[in-house]
Amino acid sequence: MEPHENRIRQVFRERKAQGKPVTVAGPMVRYSKLPFRALVRHFDCDVVYSPMMLAREFCRNQVARLCDFTTNRDDFPLIVQLGGNNAEDMVKAVKLLQPYVDGVGINCGCPIKEQIREGVGAALMTAPDLVAEMVAAIRKECGPEIYVEVKMRIHKDLEDTVHFAKLVEAAGADSISVHGRLVPQRSRTAPNYDGIKIVKDTVKIPVIANGDAFTTTNMEEIVKLTGCDGVMAARGILSNPAMFAGYTKTPWRAVELFWDYVTAYGLPYALTIHHFSEMLEAEFTRYEKKDLNNCKNMVELIKWFDDRFDLKRPGDEGFATRDEYPWKDRAKSVYN
Repeated sequence: MEPHENRIRQVFRERKAQGKPVTVAGPMVRYSKLPFRALVRHFDCDVVYSPMMLAREFCRNQVARLCDFTTNRDDFPLIVQLGGNNAEDMVKAVKLLQPYVDGVGINCGCPIKEQIREGVGAALMTAPDLVAEMVAAIRKECGPEIYVEVKMRIHKDLEDTVHFAKLVEAAGADSISVHGRLVPQRSRTAPNYDGIKIVKDTVKIPVIANGDAFTTTNMEEIVKLTGCDGVMAARGILSNPAMFAGYTKTPWRAVELFWDYVTAYGLPYALTIHHFSEMLEAEFTRYEKKDLNNCKNMVELIKWFDDRFDLKRPGDEGFATRDEYPWKDRAKSVYN
């Protein structure tokens, strides 16, 4: 793939002129891989992230580079999220990635304990000077062309959040994504949108709100509450890749498109069936979902779909055009 130019700043300018928020598919461990990124681009998703990659491993290990990062000419605008605990590793990783991506993101929000012990992810929430050093080093060594984003959470004392945001802005970050929860908090705790709004009111660079975006309706409410320039979805878009296009559940054409991308680009079976299990949650009964998860390999999974649905392939008339699920004879299913 030939190197391509940065397009993310252009997206923000265009959406601002249109009075619309930028829509972002956030980084998800294991799941933000190329087939899924290709899928969500069909449904009004402006910017897509890769899963987090550890900068040190990416620099040192060719196998890690081959396993962790795949892309193609159509995979844009793309931000690769990096986890690291020093500026040197970050710069080395960005230099390797720069010809093939539009931007890089610094992960300061991952709450996984193993990452925190290594000084990565949410460990950086208490090290704003180090994060600013990373941003400044990337900007100095890699130039103004690369888009640099920082993804953070909020602090218990929001003055610390303001301080953090100001430092990374001054260091040269293009935007800040704010997950409106404290590091220990999980999804059962409602996001603090006031905390996100404080960041938006503090800095001049774009701010993206992250936390509990599941539909276009509540996405609009998040924008209203925070004033943010964009909205990032993770769990919401995993369960409904078409959410930014206004769908309240995964349309059938997304299923056919995902099958196409999985077979074209490759994806481990365990990840493939997890994607389908998430995407079809709103359509299936619990018995149908259990039956789906009994499949043991890709051959069984394709047969499972073919037995129950009119599953079209690329080149078939009507491929990826239908929203309703084309059940063959659901009424006779023993799982209803």
